[in-house]
Amino acid sequence: MVSTAFMIDQKELEALNAALSEAEPREILDKLLDRVPNTAISFSGAEDVLLIELTKKRTNPPSIFTLDTGRLHPETYRYIETVRDHYNRRIEALFPDSVEVNNLVTIKGMYSFYKDGHKECCGVRKVVPLRRKLSTLDAWVTGQRKDQSPGTRIDVPVVENDGAFSTPENKLIKFNPLSNWSSAQVWEYIRINNVPFNNLHEQGFISIGCEPCTRPVLPNQHEREGRWWWEDATQKECGLHAGNLKK
Repeated sequence: MVSTAFMIDQKELEALNAALSEAEPREILDKLLDRVPNTAISFSGAEDVLLIELTKKRTNPPSIFTLDTGRLHPETYRYIETVRDHYNRRIEALFPDSVEVNNLVTIKGMYSFYKDGHKECCGVRKVVPLRRKLSTLDAWVTGQRKDQSPGTRIDVPVVENDGAFSTPENKLIKFNPLSNWSSAQVWEYIRINNVPFNNLHEQGFISIGCEPCTRPVLPNQHEREGRWWWEDATQKECGLHAGNLKK
């Protein structure tokens, strides 16, 4: 299915964000999904499974996809299957192009990101397959929160036009219904409602990505400190949310 051109103009965008600024995530999801049905949830972690939980009773819940980079933790693969079984939902796995991965690894090795930054590897393994998927949608739902990364996500709105993945033929919208929630609120909801979560969270991991680029955080460290720890905090986006980076 190819997406139709669908975009919210700036004036309406500002009005929507103002109207939804104090709304609960379920209300935000209901309002936005009713308006833009050709929408999918991007699933990888605790925030994203919360989105699945909040939409499970809808007559037509949004589809779900996940990025399989080929470098995830074994616990993450088991978690994906747990979520699939728990909600009895299909989860579409998006894979990188095998030729591009082969070329990258052959030329630069398995761990080039430690030397020249993570963006090239993330581009091949995440951004390209995501762009391919998003070209079939009018909108996507993410679990971004303002407090996830003071360096890059402090201004994340509830709803935005996605300039990073929009094209002249496909104007894409991004929904961030958890934007104004804190990590504590997310985990309180997960615990109270028995929402499944990745077992790595009980081993000190908070923000979980690919295995070579994720490590546990120490007490009082920010959750994103465990991602690409060798890089500057203001650049800790893999390309999925490149619009968050300050110019």
